[in-house]
Amino acid sequence: MPHMTAPADGATQASAHRVRVAVETPQHAGMADVLDYLAEAELPPGTLLRVPLGRRELPGVVWPGEPSAEEAANALPAGQLRPVREALLALAPLPPAWCQLVEFTARYYQRAIGEVALAVLPPELRKLDNTGLAKRLKRLHKQMGLPDPDAKPKKRRKADLQPEPEAVPEVPASPPVRPALTTEQAEVLARLSPQFEAEAPACHLLFGVTGSGKTEVYLRAAEQALAAGRQALVLVPEINLTPQLEARFAERFPGRRLVSLHSGLTPAQRLQNWLSAHEGHAELVLGTRLAIFCPLPRLGLIVVDEEHDPSYKQQDGARYSARDLAVYRGKLERAPVLLGSATPSLETWQHARSGRYQLLTMAQRVGQGALPAVRVVDMAKQPTPGQGQEAPALCPPVLAAVRDRIERGEQSLLFLNRRGFAPVLNCGACGWKSGCPHCSAWRVFHKLDRTLRCHHCGFAERVPKACPDCGNLDIQPVGRGTERLEEQIATLLQDVERPGGGSVRVARIDADTTRHKGSLEEQLAAVHAGEVDVLVGTQMITKGHDFRRVTLVAAVNPDSALFAADFRAAERLFASLLQAGGRAGRDAEAAARSEMWVQTWNPQHALFAALKAHDFTAFAASQLAEREMAGLPPYSHLALLRTEAREGPVAEAFLQQARDAAQAWLKTHGGADVMLYAPVPPPVAKVAGLERRQMLIESPSRGALQRLLANWLPELHVLRSSLKGIARWAVDVDPLSI
Repeated sequence: MPHMTAPADGATQASAHRVRVAVETPQHAGMADVLDYLAEAELPPGTLLRVPLGRRELPGVVWPGEPSAEEAANALPAGQLRPVREALLALAPLPPAWCQLVEFTARYYQRAIGEVALAVLPPELRKLDNTGLAKRLKRLHKQMGLPDPDAKPKKRRKADLQPEPEAVPEVPASPPVRPALTTEQAEVLARLSPQFEAEAPACHLLFGVTGSGKTEVYLRAAEQALAAGRQALVLVPEINLTPQLEARFAERFPGRRLVSLHSGLTPAQRLQNWLSAHEGHAELVLGTRLAIFCPLPRLGLIVVDEEHDPSYKQQDGARYSARDLAVYRGKLERAPVLLGSATPSLETWQHARSGRYQLLTMAQRVGQGALPAVRVVDMAKQPTPGQGQEAPALCPPVLAAVRDRIERGEQSLLFLNRRGFAPVLNCGACGWKSGCPHCSAWRVFHKLDRTLRCHHCGFAERVPKACPDCGNLDIQPVGRGTERLEEQIATLLQDVERPGGGSVRVARIDADTTRHKGSLEEQLAAVHAGEVDVLVGTQMITKGHDFRRVTLVAAVNPDSALFAADFRAAERLFASLLQAGGRAGRDAEAAARSEMWVQTWNPQHALFAALKAHDFTAFAASQLAEREMAGLPPYSHLALLRTEAREGPVAEAFLQQARDAAQAWLKTHGGADVMLYAPVPPPVAKVAGLERRQMLIESPSRGALQRLLANWLPELHVLRSSLKGIARWAVDVDPLSI
C-alpha cells in the first residue's frame, strides 16, 4: 500500500510542498487553527496524516482553503517547517463537505478546527499508521465479500480453462411486507417525494402524535433515497433506541448494508462501521449524535428522530447540537432533512410556524386508535397517612387502575424519573443527611448493593450502620427512586390474581439495571413477550418504544421537574409526560380503554390542562408568548460561560474580569444589544471538589453574539493564565440547561 515519508534532506525539503494541517490541539494552546508542514507531494484536502508537534506525533487532516492575510503574514519560511511523518493514503480523503461541516461547527461553537476534526473521528482511526489502516480496510473488504484492490491477478491453471457449469439462477427472496399507509402518511410522503430531486431541499418537521407511524415514514423516505443510489443517515437520541430501530430497518431492507454508530460499540466495531460508511459501502447509517459527523459520499437523506430530545446536545468539548448540525448539513449537501417529534422543541416549532421549515402533520394514530385518556389526580385531596407513616407510592385510584389492568392481563408502566432507592438517607435524631463530601448534592441510597452513590461525581461508599454524627442506629431513607418504587409496588400488588396464576411480575428499567451489555435488549424482550405485568422506569422507557400490551401509564411524581430554575423546565416536563402517555394504547384494539394517570400537587397548572387535551399546539403557543415577553429563545440567542475552580471566589473573579473585558470590547466596537449577566452559581454549585460558577450572555442578534465571542475568547485564554486556581472554563453556545 503506498505511503509517504518525510523529506530526506535539504534539497528534497526545498522542493517539498507546503500543506495546511488541522491538528488535535485544544483552542487554549494558543496555536493557530491550522499549522503548516512540508510534504513530498501535493496532498488533496481531507487526507489523514501523522505529523510531529513538539515531542509528540499526532494525527492531522490536510485542510482546504487558503491562509488568511494574517496567517500568511505570520507564516514561517519553508526552511523552518517540519516534514509530515506519514500520509495515510490507504484511506480516501475526507470529503470537502465534511471539512465544511467541521469548520462551521468549530466557528459557531467557538472551538479550534483541529480539536473538532480529530475528536469526531473514531478513536481507533487516530491511532493507526498507513500499514495498520490498510490491514483494516483489507479485512473489511473481505468481510463484505468485496475484491481486494491490491490483490494481484492469479495465473490461470489448466483446470481453470475448462468451461464453468451453467449457474443455477437464484430464486429472488420475497420482498418484505410493507404495511398499508394511512391517509396522513401518504400525504406526508407525497410532499416529501419531490424533495429528493430538488436543487435546494427543505428541512421538514414531521409533527406526528405518538403512534401515528412516524417510523414508517422514515422507512419509506429511506427507501426513496436508496432507490436514487444515495445513502440515508438516521439519528436517534439515545443508545437504547438504536437496536430496535436497527431491527426495523434491517427487516425492511434485507440485503442492504446497514451499520450503527454510537458509543456502545467497541472501538474496533466503531471503526469498521465508520470505514464502511466513508467508503460508500454502507447504505444506511443509524446512530446517536456523533453520527452527524460520519462522512457519507452519497448522502441523500437525514432523519432526526425525537428531535426535541436534549441528548442531541453535546455536554463537553465542542458543545454542538447534532439536530442543528443536521439542518446545516442537509443544506450543505443538498439532502432533505426530516425532524420528527410528537413534542417538537419550541425553537423548531417556531421555525415551522414562520415557514423556515416545512410542517408535515400526522394527527391520527395508525388504525385510528384513540390517544390515552389523561386523568390528573390532586394529591392534596387524597387520604393522608398517619403520623410517622409514609404516603403510599400510588394513590388509591391509580392503584385500583393498575390492579384492574393486571386482572385483565394487560400491562402498566410507572414513570419516575429518579433512579436509586431513595434520594437521601436521613438521621431523625441529629438531622444528618447523606451529602457528598465532594459535591453540593446528596448521595443517593441504592439498596441492592447497599451503597450511597453520588450521581454527579460517582463517589460511592457502603451505607453506614449508624449515623456518622451521633451514632443513631435508625437512619431512614427519604423520598423515592425507581428501586424503591419497584419494591413498594410488588408489596402493594402481592394479593392480586393474574389471569394465568402466579404472583404479579414487576420489572424495572433504568441506568442501574441496564449497565451490562445486552441487558436492555433482554428486558425489553420480556416486556414485549408479556412476561412483565408492571414496568417501572425512568425516561429511558418513555420514548420510542412500541409496547403493544401497555394500556396504562402513571406518572408518579412529576412535580419535582415542574418548578426547576431552568426556563425550559415546563417544556421538558410536558414532552416527557406526553411521550410517556404515548406508550399506552399502541394497539388499536386496546386504545379506547388506555389511560394515563398523573399524580400532582399542582393540578391547576396550565401544563396539565394542555396534557389532558393532548394539545401540544396550545401549550407551545402559551410558552412562546411567555418566552417572547421575557426575551428568551427562540426570540433571543444565548451563550453561557462556565468556569470551575478549587475556591468559589476565584471562579467568580475570573467571570467578573471576563465580563469587564467583554463590556469594554462592546463599548469600543458597538454592541448595545448584547447583555452580560452577573456571575451566579448553578443549582449544583460544587462537583468533584470544584466550585462552579456561570455567566449568561444574551442577545436578540445571533451575529452580534458571535462577533463578541470570536473577539472575546482569545482574551479569556490570557486571563486564565493570570489567575491561579482556575481548573477549567468553557463557553456553551445555545445552552440547553441554565
